[in-house]
Amino acid sequence: MRGAAHAGRVACAVAVVLAASGCGGASDVIGGPNGVVRSSWGDPQNPLEPANTNEVQGGKVLDMVFRGLKRYNPKTGKAENALAEKIDTADSTHFTVTVKDGWTFSDGEKVTAKSFVDAWNYGANVDNNQKNAYFFQYIDGYDKVHPESGQPTARALSGLKVTGPRTFTVTLSQRFSTWPDTLGYAAFAPLPRAFYDHHADWLAKPVGNGPYTVENYTKGSQMSLRTWKGYPGADRPRNGGVDLVVYTDNNTAYTDLVAGNLDLVDDVPASQLKNVRSDLSGRYINSPAGIIQTLAFPYYDKEWNTPGAAKVRTGLSMAINRKQITDTIFRKTRTPATDWTSPVLGADGGYLAGLCGRACDYDAAAAKKLIQRGGGIPHGRLTITYNADTGSHKEWVDAVCNSINNALGNDKACVGGPVGTFADFRNRIGQRKLTGPFRAGWQMDYPLIQNFLQPLYYTNASSNDGKWSDPRFDRLINEANADPDARSAIRTFQRAEGVVRDRMAAIPLWYQNGSAGYSDRVSHVALNPFSVPVYNEIRVS
Repeated sequence: MRGAAHAGRVACAVAVVLAASGCGGASDVIGGPNGVVRSSWGDPQNPLEPANTNEVQGGKVLDMVFRGLKRYNPKTGKAENALAEKIDTADSTHFTVTVKDGWTFSDGEKVTAKSFVDAWNYGANVDNNQKNAYFFQYIDGYDKVHPESGQPTARALSGLKVTGPRTFTVTLSQRFSTWPDTLGYAAFAPLPRAFYDHHADWLAKPVGNGPYTVENYTKGSQMSLRTWKGYPGADRPRNGGVDLVVYTDNNTAYTDLVAGNLDLVDDVPASQLKNVRSDLSGRYINSPAGIIQTLAFPYYDKEWNTPGAAKVRTGLSMAINRKQITDTIFRKTRTPATDWTSPVLGADGGYLAGLCGRACDYDAAAAKKLIQRGGGIPHGRLTITYNADTGSHKEWVDAVCNSINNALGNDKACVGGPVGTFADFRNRIGQRKLTGPFRAGWQMDYPLIQNFLQPLYYTNASSNDGKWSDPRFDRLINEANADPDARSAIRTFQRAEGVVRDRMAAIPLWYQNGSAGYSDRVSHVALNPFSVPVYNEIRVS
């Protein structure tokens, strides 16, 4: 997905009569199965259309409001059937999907095969400008509804056909053996008629088919979700709802948690890691997650596309003392990265420890020589852009710059470039306004090595923010996707990852654990392998 980003809120100035304010509502006095969990959150970048949300904060809401054909197990991350009764294929190209009976949207409309087909056609169509349109690229006819230039010559994907109230067929443009495992991602969610007929109203208050419904949302303040009593799934909520309270500073969120004004913070600030266990009497979670933090580069800037630029990027990687930063700033809750995926995948899933080799080892002397051989730092100074509102980014960006400056013997070679909010930061990236590296955390959408590579580095991919492109990488990705043998496909994906390494398409920094603290008012708090709280399992005392 989504660029991994955690955000926070404008704190309520005074803790007066919280039950009557946007800081907690009835959740302050109601417990048991009707109790409402108060959790920190950040405003999403875009309206909550499933095919238009590719960042964490919006993704949290979609995961509560929608259920697709697949769902990722909150403990193992494995893809399991949700609304899919079965997905059949004989050749990994032609699929027949059968949708379970008895499911409706929260407005009462029945979920049918057409609910999926219409939603996927909408998401793929270039006129609708959906950020996740790329996820539909392997369905036949994508080039007609989403041409690289010009107007679409079709309104619907030729590879989608409704064959009955609960059945539809999918024809892919090439073999893709693991395609069904991608269908738990929010872009593939079904949509009700209200989405098309009353689009503005729907965006203001999304209607889905998941365990929660949106009660109200005030941008910059709070989104209130409530348990949908008519939800037919096995993962019914054990609480009455969740209030997602917006913070612009995760330190403020943490302070409110300790004071009892919040129940859950899923991004404990780095500055509080030394205090969190004593502050919360052990109510702290730190667990492995499918997240990697990297530095991405603006390849649309010609200075980063010179023959020597790959040497410069590799030298910068070698100038970063990852171990020192993860030990001191993150107190060992991060692990220095040695590849571009995540240990959560495991060796069988494609994680290849040490793939980065010497390029990820701290070596100040070698770094300086390599940068000089590559022609020096583009534009004369390195500015690392990051959003300043969340995630303790200032601390680690400053530490990375200090490490680079020490290696180069120049205390002005690298500086941090803060942008006030995550939304503004993402907008600058989208508008191609950057001339230097920028933070690019990645939280997996589904637990496949393909997801750590293709969305980020494939030519014109949905989350390829720096616009990196390499024909050999693209060819290897296509070859791996078409391979019916999972082990063979993984080896080919790893060869593609080797291309990323050789050109240092992005600098891997560290693997990130999920981190959360919670109040004594709630129990059964856990993070899934995507580092997102398993909200439906939380109990309110």
